[in-house]
Amino acid sequence: MRYSLRGYVTAVVGQAARQDVGAQLADEVNAVAHLVSRTNDLAVALTDFGVPVTARKAVLQDLLADRVHPLVLRVVMRAVQDERADELPTVLHELYELVRHLHELDPTELRAEEPIVGRTAWRQFSAGFAAAVFEDMGEVSEIEEVEDELFRFSRIVEQVPALRSALADPTRPVADRRALLDDLLSGKARPATLDLVGVLLAGHTRDLVVALEWLVELAAQARGWRVARVRAARPVAGDDQQALARALERITDQPVELQITEDPSLLGGAVVQIGDLLVDASLEHRLVQLEEHLLGTEGTTRGALS
Repeated sequence: MRYSLRGYVTAVVGQAARQDVGAQLADEVNAVAHLVSRTNDLAVALTDFGVPVTARKAVLQDLLADRVHPLVLRVVMRAVQDERADELPTVLHELYELVRHLHELDPTELRAEEPIVGRTAWRQFSAGFAAAVFEDMGEVSEIEEVEDELFRFSRIVEQVPALRSALADPTRPVADRRALLDDLLSGKARPATLDLVGVLLAGHTRDLVVALEWLVELAAQARGWRVARVRAARPVAGDDQQALARALERITDQPVELQITEDPSLLGGAVVQIGDLLVDASLEHRLVQLEEHLLGTEGTTRGALS
C-alpha cells in the first residue's frame, strides 16, 4: 500500500476507528477484501488495466453502497483510484490490517506496528492525510481559512527560533510536541489546522517552516480543484449549471463550486478551468482550430502540386 493511501485512510477513519464502530469498520474492509479475492469475475474486472478507473469504481459503488459503512466505501474507492489495478486484492488486505491497528492500538503502539521511515515516505503520508482533510471541508472558504492559518503559523515559527526548535526536536516525544502545539493554537485555529500540523510533528521533518509552507501549497491546490472557473458566451441556466457541476464532480471526484462569468468574445460555448485542467469548448476556439486545419490542408496541397 502506498504511503499516501495510508495517510488518507488514517485521516478518514482514524477517529472513528478508535471508537466502538472501529471493529465494524475493520470487519467490513476485511469482508470487501475477501469478496474481491474470492469472486473471480469481480477480481478480473477490478484488476484489469484495460478497465478505466471510473468504471472499476462504479462497479464497487453499485456493489457496496448499501452494504458497508460510508467510511469503508470511501477508503475502498480511494484504494481503487490510487493503487495499481493488479495489486488491489493485496492492498485491500493491507487496508484491513491498517484499520484494525487503528482500532486496537494506541498512537505509540501504532507507530511501532506501522512504521513509516524516511522523509519522502512521511511526506507522501502527509499528502494523503491532507487530501482527506481537505475533502471533508464542505466549502472552499473553509480550505482558504485553513490555508491562511497554516501560513500565519509558518511565519510565527520562522520568527521564533526557540519555538521552531522545540516543535521540530526529534528527541522530544511526539505527544509533548503535540501538546505544545495545542497550547499554542487551541481555540485560535481550526481543528483541521491542528491535525495537519500535528502530522508534520509526528514524522521526519528536516525544516518545519519549509514543511508548513508545503502544506500551504497543498491547501491552495485543493482550493483550486474545488473551484471551477467558467467563462461562458451567454448566461448559463440553473439546470445547465447543475448538469455542469455534476459532470465536473465526476472528473475531479469531489464537490465543485462554479464561478461563472459572461464573455461574449467567446461567440458561443464556454471555457472551464479547474486547477491545472483547462477545457476549451468555445466557438472561438473551434474557429481557430478550423482555420489552422484549413491552412494546414492548403499548405499540404500546394506542396503536393509544386
